[in-house]
Amino acid sequence: MPARFRTQHCFIMITGIISILISCNHAVENSTEVIKAITPVTTVPVKYKQVTSTVDLPAISMFMNKSIIRTTTTGVIEKISVGPGDYVSNGQQVFTVRTREAMAMGKSQQGDSSLTFKGLINITSHKEGVISSVSFQKGDFVQEGDELAVVSEQNSLVFILEVPYEFDRYIESNRNCIITLPDSRKIKGIITGKLPEMDMQSQTIGYIVRPSITNRLPANLIGKVSLVKSTTDNALVLPKNAVLGDETQTEFWVMKLINDSTAIKVEIKKGFENSEEVEITDPKFLQTDKIILTGNYGLTDTARIEVMK
Repeated sequence: MPARFRTQHCFIMITGIISILISCNHAVENSTEVIKAITPVTTVPVKYKQVTSTVDLPAISMFMNKSIIRTTTTGVIEKISVGPGDYVSNGQQVFTVRTREAMAMGKSQQGDSSLTFKGLINITSHKEGVISSVSFQKGDFVQEGDELAVVSEQNSLVFILEVPYEFDRYIESNRNCIITLPDSRKIKGIITGKLPEMDMQSQTIGYIVRPSITNRLPANLIGKVSLVKSTTDNALVLPKNAVLGDETQTEFWVMKLINDSTAIKVEIKKGFENSEEVEITDPKFLQTDKIILTGNYGLTDTARIEVMK
């Protein structure tokens, strides 16, 4: 084949290949058009209501007063009627002591039935409370004035509220408070006093909280007291799940619907928050606005959505 024809043939082939590549490229572009995904979501309306900002602080129970039961005579402990943890009332018999004189006369009494002296002295509690400790056992020899047991006076039970110094200013407005026990029971309390020294390590001040009822509550029971910091009458609040934030928790936003199929990103500023709700201080939404509650994670601005009923 002459060289001129071979050159024309090669040119035709190259032209055809280029045409095929251009056609394929257009086909790929057409097939990879970006299609925005539609995310199913649920929404929540904006709500305005009165909210209270609180701080929860630990409060530990303790007995302020302890009464010591002492023997009034010298002798041997004949009987012990209580043990640690037992509840005793005022005037209740707790120990019986056989006097030293009765022990010395024991043999004479066995031989003469006319002698009725037994020398048993009953020791009673002078306070109502719980037995914290018992110092002797049955058969032990004791001397007059020895400590037999300690009674933690039930009516002296208080809670010591540990308050960081920066929250000290809230105490005056929270004299009447609520103590929440570990079993979720709530009892009323009154802050009646302040301990004279701060804890050097935690920098907290101890306040005395007297509960309205003691009902045999034990010492070292850890409850909590909620101090009210502020109250807002008409605050804008949203469920906590509706509020999103960045990794550093310095920027926050919500996804608001602008129509039935599109949501936009709206940056917000937060006020108080608890385990369920967040106060939005800026911007001010309308009560007709709809905020995405679920399905909002990862959504971009102007995201396509479908509201699920």
